[in-house]
Amino acid sequence: MSRFHHVSILLQECIDGLNIKPDGVYVDGTLGGAGHSSKIAEKLTTGRLIGIDRDPVALAAAGKRLEAYADRVTLVHANFCQMAQVLQQLGISGVDGILLDLGVSSPQLDDAERGFSYMADAPLDMRMNSGDSLSAHTVVNTWPQEELKRILYTYGEERYAPQIAAAICRRREQQSIETTLELVDVIRSAMPSAALREKQHPAKRSFQAIRIAVNDELGAVEQIMADGPKLLNPGGRLAIITFHSLEDRIVKIGMNEAAKGCTCPPNFPVCVCGKKPLVKVISRKPIVASNEELEENPRSRSAKLRVCEKL
Repeated sequence: MSRFHHVSILLQECIDGLNIKPDGVYVDGTLGGAGHSSKIAEKLTTGRLIGIDRDPVALAAAGKRLEAYADRVTLVHANFCQMAQVLQQLGISGVDGILLDLGVSSPQLDDAERGFSYMADAPLDMRMNSGDSLSAHTVVNTWPQEELKRILYTYGEERYAPQIAAAICRRREQQSIETTLELVDVIRSAMPSAALREKQHPAKRSFQAIRIAVNDELGAVEQIMADGPKLLNPGGRLAIITFHSLEDRIVKIGMNEAAKGCTCPPNFPVCVCGKKPLVKVISRKPIVASNEELEENPRSRSAKLRVCEKL
């Protein structure tokens, strides 16, 4: 097991975006290595930080990193999409800020045992929470060909999705696909030679798609966009970092919908729905990494931060 150390992306931009009050209540819904959380906790005096993560390895590592702030930090093992239930169980009616970093932590990608990487051999897993029942092994070996094709194309934007899905089904009819490198071999076999010569690893898009499906990552984002604005106190902020166009689209649409209020057709003379705007969007355009951060951490290249504030 590798040591859990994760480089926090858009760190200062997130802290600025949350507009932290020393006596406020904040939630880091994707605690990870606690890089963002340690900065939040540092700014609190009588305030409180709730750290949530679905990965018990990350949660244990974060606990050690946040030991100096134990008097103001509560750690919870849960999925961020369960935030409403978590806060209810803690007796918290509203919070002053919510932060989500939707990227997979570097240790999860780099630790071969977790099965996220297409560069090292490991059992097909990809579960962010090892207690979940659905794994990459189940997806690859049991899901119908049409469903495999759908997730590869939709979640991975893989243009060879039909060929790869068919190749997976042919291979598993002979024997089950057990490891990451066995799956890489199947993916390679389905792609034309020109695609194999591209700079990007041929399995990158497929592994991303399967990981998103295994962890229901898009469903979790949709849930938090429905719940998040309602959990904020007036003036509280929701800050979300995405790394994938599908996630960013859900966040962008969710924030805009919450800021819109009225859902009546444009031709109605007066509003009859009675819906009021819940938030105002702070960042109309996504905040992206600086050139300095890009040089230090290339994984920040696809990061986009969006922020909204409860009215």
